[in-house]
This record gives sequence, structure tokens and C-alpha cells, in this order.
Amino acid sequence: MEPADDILECDDEALELPADPMRLNMGPSHPAMHGTIRLVLDLDGETVMNVDVQPGYLHRGFEKSCERGTWGQVFPYTDRLNYVSPMLNNVGFALAAEKLLGIEVPERCQYYRVILGELARITDHFTCNGAAAMELGAFTPFLWLLKVRDWIWDILEKETGARMTHSFGRIGGMAAPPTDGFKDDVRAILPEVEKVVMESERLLLGNRIFLDRMQGVGVLEKERALALGVTGPVLRSTGVAYDVRKDHPYMVYDRFDFEVPVGQDGDNWDRFMVRMEEIRQSLRIIRQALEQMPDDGPIVVDDPRIVLPPKREVYTTIEATIAHFKLVMEGLRCPKGAVYSFTEGGNGELGFYLVSDGSGTPYRVRVRPPCWYNLQAARDMLLGDMVADIVPTFGSVNMIGGECDR
Repeated sequence: MEPADDILECDDEALELPADPMRLNMGPSHPAMHGTIRLVLDLDGETVMNVDVQPGYLHRGFEKSCERGTWGQVFPYTDRLNYVSPMLNNVGFALAAEKLLGIEVPERCQYYRVILGELARITDHFTCNGAAAMELGAFTPFLWLLKVRDWIWDILEKETGARMTHSFGRIGGMAAPPTDGFKDDVRAILPEVEKVVMESERLLLGNRIFLDRMQGVGVLEKERALALGVTGPVLRSTGVAYDVRKDHPYMVYDRFDFEVPVGQDGDNWDRFMVRMEEIRQSLRIIRQALEQMPDDGPIVVDDPRIVLPPKREVYTTIEATIAHFKLVMEGLRCPKGAVYSFTEGGNGELGFYLVSDGSGTPYRVRVRPPCWYNLQAARDMLLGDMVADIVPTFGSVNMIGGECDR
């Protein structure tokens, strides 16, 4: 039977059927999501036409929880904002409260905070880049990077008593002075960090699969990043050399010689490389801080209205017992007023806005978590790329669920 003439004369366009984008849910529980978050995707085949980024599934009420206890009881909550580099959160909140009180901690304490904070920054970047490599099939660099991260955690655990959620910061100083072997322990680990960074780069940076999956993928334009309030490695990957440690130095960062690494294209490759170079810059800062840090001296301010008395005195004198009881039960009393203080966290500008009514309990605590603002840019990075590109791109944002607690 011969086909009809009208069918033979049809062109390809006439045979195309109208089609709507396919809607696909990723998350909120998904191995590539780095936390509880949901992406609602509209796909044209494998191409992402639209994406609705929906955080908020991990909700702990951080800010309201901080307003129910004393000023000193906020530190365990800050640990769980960015739980990959909690020491930076401890220091950030302490500096905000100290700004409200109008005090400055001793020099030795400032150096101690810098060293612990930069160690925490290295562990943060190791976790992000190690996961980024693993998600593209490179399992060996993941093991190498996390192995050294665990060695750094050994030092942090020795100093603070806790491996991750340290609660080691104090308003007016730190919970305890450095251990006797602190400087030697840190100096011993620095060459190992450099070695594993070089080994990982040697394995990855010439790998054609890794290059194809990272270069030109997840691009974020500089103007768009600035408009969305993006900071940290994500912003610096677009070519903006903004780093709070350089542009608004705090503690003793103005005494160190270090550079701010920047990218050019704002893609996954630039974000990966910026973090790798920032690890090297953190090592430079740590070495200088170890040389400049005094070997003795106070680690807290000399003010019994702010700092808890030594435990030995609490157990042996009534004055110290009373002071301890009042600070724990009533809290230190910050003067009435409001302050905003910001530092360079693992993922960008970490800010705390504090309001005091003169009591021992914060009247208002508001945090500016860098992950929240960086997450706004995820949609711009994902549009037009493939479904498979979501995994490395979202990993390069380094979204930490605790910071997106809204």
C-alpha cells in the first residue's frame, strides 16, 4: 500500500510535537545537595531551563535561641552555623560582643584566635574541594584532603577539648591558654598541608575529565555576584578582590603579609582554584602569627565583670564563687546599644548585629551568614547547564545548612 502524498510532503517541523519542560525534584534529602535543601528543576531534556532553590528545611531558630540565654551561652549556637569551621564563628561573635562592650582582648589572645581561625579555614576549604573532586569521580584527592583535615582537627581537639563544635570562644578572650606544645604541633602540620595540596593539584589539574567538568561550568558574572551580596571565594572567583581581613582588618591581620587570590571567569574551576590558593595564604598567615605571638601573657581581659574567674579560685574563695554564679546565672551586662561586627568566615563575610537593652540577655541577635547570600547566586550558576553539572556547581557554592537557618 503506497503512503499518502500529503504525508510524503510533510517537512520535519510539521512532525515536531509541542512539549512542556519536565519538572524534577532534587532533595531535600539528596547525596549531592550538601545538606537538606530542595531544587525544583524545569528541564528541556538534560538542560536546566529554570530552577527554584528552596532552603529552610534545616531550621533550628538560631537567632531566637540566642535571645533566650545569656551572652556567653550563644557560643554553642554559633558553632552550628558553619559547622565545618566553627572556630571562625566563635571569634566572629566574640568580636561583636566585645565591640558592644568597648573592650579589646590581649595581644596574645588575638594571635591565638588568628591561628585557630586560619586552621579552621583550611579545614573548610579542604572539605569543599575534597567533596568537589569526589563528586566528579576523583576519590583519591578526597581521601588525601580529608586525611590532613583530620590531622588539623587533632590540634583543634587538643586545644579546645572538642573535635568540631568547640564552644571555645569567650567574650573577653578564650576559654583556656594555648597548650605547651601548641606552636610545635602547628609547625609540624604545615608542611603536610602543603604537600597534600600539591599532590592533589598534580592529580587533578591535568585531568581532562576534571577540566571539562569544571571550566566554563557554573559561570557567575561579576556584576550579578555584587548585586546579590555574594562574598568570599565565590565572589573572588569572579575577579573581585574583597576580603574582610584585607579591606577591613580586625585583630592583628594588618600585621601579616598575604595576598587575596582572585579568579577571572567565576566558574567552578575558579572557585576550586581560589580555595586552593587561599589555603596557601592561610599557611603564610599562620607562620607569621606563630613567629609574632608572645610565648606568655594573659589570654583574657582582666575584668571580673566579664570573664569567669579561674576554677581553682571558684572552689576555694567565696568571692570567686559569687562572681562565677552571677556570670553564669545572670550573664554579663552589655551596655545599651547596637553594633554590627563582621569578619572573614570560611565562605565570606560573616556579620553579627547585636542589640542590647542593658540586661544579661541579648535583646536581638541577627547574623549575616555568607552561605545565605552565596546561595542566592546558585540559580544564575545553574541555568543553561546540564543536570549532571548541578553536582559540581552546587558543591562549589559550599552551602552549609546551618548558615541557611531561616
